[in-house]
Amino acid sequence: MLPEAHTDMHRVFAYLIKTRCLDRGVVAEFAKAKMLYEDAKYHNAVFVGYDAEGIPRHAHKRGTYTNGDAFKGNVDSCDPRYSFHWIGQSDTVYVFEAPIDMLSFISMHKENWRDHSYAAACGVSDQVMWQMMKDNPHIEKVYLCLDNDVPGQEAAERLSQKLMTHGVSHEILIPTRKDWNEDRQAACANAPQKSAEFPISEESEDDPCPVLQL
Repeated sequence: MLPEAHTDMHRVFAYLIKTRCLDRGVVAEFAKAKMLYEDAKYHNAVFVGYDAEGIPRHAHKRGTYTNGDAFKGNVDSCDPRYSFHWIGQSDTVYVFEAPIDMLSFISMHKENWRDHSYAAACGVSDQVMWQMMKDNPHIEKVYLCLDNDVPGQEAAERLSQKLMTHGVSHEILIPTRKDWNEDRQAACANAPQKSAEFPISEESEDDPCPVLQL
C-alpha cells in the first residue's frame, strides 16, 4: 500500500531541485509519470516502482527536511525486483544505489536520456537489474553506477562477476566524489547560473534500506 499523496509537491520539488540540484525537467517527468510524489503525512519524497503490468510494487521514501540526517527506507512489503526504474528503448541500462543518484546522473546526461533504461536498487541488490533484463529482453548492456566507497565498489565488482558469468556486456562507472548527487551538486556550484532564482512548479538481497512501517 502506497502512502497517501499530498495535494501538491511543493516541498519535494524544492528539496530535489534546490537542495539536491536535480534538473527541474527531469523531476517533473517522473512526477508526471506518477513515479514520484510527496506523501501527505510527512512530506517525504516517494519514489515508486512498477511491474511489467503497470502495478506499483515498490515505494522508497526519502525525508525532505534539511536540518539533520534525513531518513530513507522502503515501504513495508515492497518487492525489490521492481524498485524505482525507467524503461527506455535502447539496449542499455544504468544501475544505481539510490533514486536521487539515478536522477542526478540523468540530470548530468540529459541528451536523449529517455531512450535508455535506469534502475535504483535502493541498496546494492541485483534483483531489479535481473528483473528488468528478464522483462525487457532488448536490454543487453549494463553500466554499474554504484557509490565511490568500499561497499559500493565491492558490490560493483560482485555484480560484474555475475554479469560476466552470464555473458552480459557491462562496464563499471564510478562517480568522482562519493556518489552521483555529490558530483551533480559540485557541477551546479561551478555553474555560472547557480545563484539564479527560478520558480518551482507544483504541476507536474544485499544491504537493503531499512524498512518503514506504515
